[in-house]
Amino acid sequence: MTTEEMAEKLSPWLDGCGQNAESVVSSRVRLARNIAGISFAHRAKPEDLDQALATLREALDGAGTLESGDFSLMTDLDDLDREFLAERHLISHEHAESSPARAVAVSKDETISVMINEEDHLRMQSIQSGFDVKNAWKRVDRLDNEVDKRVEYAFSYEWGYLTACPTNTGTGLRASVLVHLPALVTTGQKDKVLNGIGQMGLAVRGFYGEGSEVMGNLFQISNRTALGSSEIDIVESLHKVVSQVLDFESRAREILLRDARSRIEDKVWRAYGILKYCRKAKLQEVMSLTSAVRLGLCLGMIDSISVAALNSMVFMSQPAHLQKRAGRRMAAEEREIARADMVRKILAEEESRANAG
Repeated sequence: MTTEEMAEKLSPWLDGCGQNAESVVSSRVRLARNIAGISFAHRAKPEDLDQALATLREALDGAGTLESGDFSLMTDLDDLDREFLAERHLISHEHAESSPARAVAVSKDETISVMINEEDHLRMQSIQSGFDVKNAWKRVDRLDNEVDKRVEYAFSYEWGYLTACPTNTGTGLRASVLVHLPALVTTGQKDKVLNGIGQMGLAVRGFYGEGSEVMGNLFQISNRTALGSSEIDIVESLHKVVSQVLDFESRAREILLRDARSRIEDKVWRAYGILKYCRKAKLQEVMSLTSAVRLGLCLGMIDSISVAALNSMVFMSQPAHLQKRAGRRMAAEEREIARADMVRKILAEEESRANAG
């Protein structure tokens, strides 16, 4: 599947059908692995990286989990393709920087992706709709087992899987959820809750993960280290903490309904109106407005739009997505016009569906 084809549809992990999908956009589990006997990527010679690439490509070709998927060398993708894959959360922004020995593999349904020679030789991830960390772990673990039969990993019986970054050493596992917390932000409880998360050994990051900013009240919550706990323990701990965060968010929403219903209704419908009639829109604006509408949907204030449509607005609004759909590079103002057109079209389709139902 080409990036042009991918840009025309929503990824299955954004379909809004997963558990708690109105509040948890996605759940992701990533495994970092390196090949025994080959220098880690940041210290490897070009011939070492070539060897790692060839070894892993052969191993992935025999992995049933990636059957019918696509494998691409990063040098075969242009700048826009790589930006698009990063926006899609299928590769990191660091991996989007072209390098001769880097590659990416993506399953047909986009729920599994693999980066070769990013920070580690191999980074595999599974991403699922809604609050489904456990299933994401099961799927990426299956791929890991398939590759492990063909590749000898760098492993220590004392330290576990050896990785370029010490925080990944051990299980090599990073689990995360992308969660929407507008009520905690509005009621001023966000810092207290998120600081508590940090004290429990978890990290809170922005929309694209480490080093990125928070947009649209979407926070990425993940484990901070991978050493000293089993994979199952890490996954279950994250699931438990995020469940508690969702409880705090639910209570904050009850407070808003009780104490500020008219103010929230006004905010929701103003946001909906701007999205419906705007002719130009910046990405941050769309993220903020869809956050308000998503809150209104969760509170039962609006029912003419689906979670999938809101997810579509957020991801399809990103610069590379807009430009892939247009088939060309676009200036900033052109993207703002195209973004507004796309948002209005989605809302019109949703209203038509609601009326027909």
